[in-house]
Amino acid sequence: MPPTASPHGGRTLAWLLFIAALVLGSGYGLHEPWAPDSPRFALVARDMLASGDWLFPRVGGDLYADKPPFFFWLLGGSIWLTGSVRAGFLLPSLLAGLGTLWLTFDLARRLWDSRSAMLTGLLLLASIQFTLQAHTAQIDGVLCFFTTLGLYGLLRHLLLGPDWRWYVLGGAACGIGIITKGVGFLPLLVLLPWYVMKRRGTIAGPRGSLAAFGAAPLAALAVVAAWFVPMLLAASGDAALAAYRDEILFGQTVDRYLDAAGHLKPAWYFLTNVIPWAWLPLVLLLPWLVPKWRAAVKQGDARVVLPLAWALLVLLFFTLSSGKRGVYILPALPAVCLAATPWIRELASRPAIGRLAAGVLALFAAGTAFGVYHLGTVAPAKLDIADPAILPLLQWAAALMALTALGWLLAARRYGGFAALAGYLMTLWLVVGWFVMPVIDDERSGARIVRAAEASMPPAGELGITRPKESLLLQARGPFTNFGHRRADRDQELADAARWLAAGDDRRLIVPADVMSPCFKAQGAIELGVAHRRDWRLVSPGEVNAECAARGHDAAAIAYVAPAAPSAKRTK
Repeated sequence: MPPTASPHGGRTLAWLLFIAALVLGSGYGLHEPWAPDSPRFALVARDMLASGDWLFPRVGGDLYADKPPFFFWLLGGSIWLTGSVRAGFLLPSLLAGLGTLWLTFDLARRLWDSRSAMLTGLLLLASIQFTLQAHTAQIDGVLCFFTTLGLYGLLRHLLLGPDWRWYVLGGAACGIGIITKGVGFLPLLVLLPWYVMKRRGTIAGPRGSLAAFGAAPLAALAVVAAWFVPMLLAASGDAALAAYRDEILFGQTVDRYLDAAGHLKPAWYFLTNVIPWAWLPLVLLLPWLVPKWRAAVKQGDARVVLPLAWALLVLLFFTLSSGKRGVYILPALPAVCLAATPWIRELASRPAIGRLAAGVLALFAAGTAFGVYHLGTVAPAKLDIADPAILPLLQWAAALMALTALGWLLAARRYGGFAALAGYLMTLWLVVGWFVMPVIDDERSGARIVRAAEASMPPAGELGITRPKESLLLQARGPFTNFGHRRADRDQELADAARWLAAGDDRRLIVPADVMSPCFKAQGAIELGVAHRRDWRLVSPGEVNAECAARGHDAAAIAYVAPAAPSAKRTK
C-alpha cells in the first residue's frame, strides 16, 4: 500500500495506474496480432484507414457485418498515430484497461475511501480475465470501459447526485458501447434495481420526472443515430450494403441472441467454466462475500446493492442466450469488485482465505514446474511449433514463472496468501509479455506461412488463399486473392478457388491440407508449415481437378491488395 493518501486519492491513484501500466503494458509492441479475433479486427481497421470507408467494415475486401464500427475506428486511429499495425493494435485495449481501473477506483473512493478503493483497483487488476483483455485487440476490453463509464455516470447520479450531467454522460457512454458491440446498453439495466429500492423506500435518490430520467436512454439513442443514420443512407440502393445493414441490425443482434449458431453452451457455463478461473483471485472471496452481501441487501446499502444487482443482471442476460463466450461477462467484473470494496481488507487477511489462496499459488508453481519438464520431452510438432529452438526458451520462461510463484509463496508468510496470489497473477504478465510473447510471435501470427508462400512464387505471380485466416491476410505484402470471409458454402468456395487457380500459369494458392481433396492433388503441393492448428500447402495450376474447377465462378474471386498503413508523419 502507498503512503497515506490525500483526501482526493490522487497519490493513491497514481500508484495504481503506475502498477497497472507495468502489468497491462508488458510486451506492448513486441508481437503481431494473434488469433482468434485480434488479426481480423486489425485487418478491418487497417483497410478502413487505407480506403477511407469508415461506415462499412471489410475483411480482405469482403463486407464484415459481425460488429459495429466504433472499435475499428479506434484501432484505425491508433494505427495511424503509431504508424504501424504492430505498434498500434493494442493501444485501445491498453488505454481502456487503464480507464476502467480509473473509473472503478474513483467510484469506490467516492463511496468509501481512497485506501479501500486502492484495494478494489488491485483486485480488478489481478483478475485474469481483465488483464488478459488488455493484451489482446478484442472488442470486449474496450466495451468493458464504456459499460463501466456508463455505470459510473448513472451511479454518480443515483447514489451521489443529483447530477444530471453525469446521468446524461452515462447514457451517451451506453450509446458508444452499442456501436462498439450491441450489448453496450447494459448499464441502463441498473435503473431496474434502483427503481425497486426507490419504491420500497430503501433509497432516497434523486427526484425527477419520467422525462428527465429518459435523458440517459435518449442520449444513448442520439449517439447511435450519429452512426446509424449515415449508414442507412449509404446502404440504400446497394444490394450488398443493404445485406450488411440487415445482418448487423438483426442477424448479429436479435437472431444471434435468441438463436445462436455458434458457441453453444449450457446455462451453467459461466458459473462452472469461466468464473472459477477467469475471476481469480476474486472468486476465492465469494464464499465469504455472499453473507456480507446478503446483510447489505437487508440493510438497503445501495452502494453495494446496485453494482451487485447490475452484475447479476448482466450474468443473467448472457446466461439466457444459448450462445456464450467466457469474455461476455467481463463488463460485470468491475462492478463485482466494486461491491466487494468494504470487505476486501478484512477478508484478504483471514487465515482460511490465505491458506486457500496459497494452495492455488502452489498449484501454479507445480504447474509451471511441470511445464519445464514437459517442454524438455515433447516434440515441437505436438505444440504446433516449427522452430525447435523455441522450446528451450519456453523452458526458461516456465522456470522463471515457477520461481516467481515460489518467491510469492515465501512472501505469503509476511503479506498473506491472498496478497501473494494477487501479486503473482500481476507479475506473471511481466514474464509472459516481455519474454514469452516475442518468442512465439512467428508461430502465432502466421507470418512464417505467408513468407514461405511468397518465397515460392514465380516472378510477377499472383497469390491466393482459400479458407483464409485473417492473420495470413494481415501478413500479406502484396495482392492476395481470396474468395470470401467465412463462407457457409465451403465446397463451392473450394471450386471457386480452383477455377481462379486454373486460369493462370503464374498463380499459386494457399490451401489447408485437410480440405485439398477433391479439388486439388496432394502430389506436387509445397508444404508451408503448421499455423493455427492447420497444415498449409501451396498448390499450382497443375494440381487442380478440372471437374472441380468447372463448378467454380469467376465472380467469386476478391482481388484484395494489402495496403501500406499510413503513419501520422506521412499523412501530414
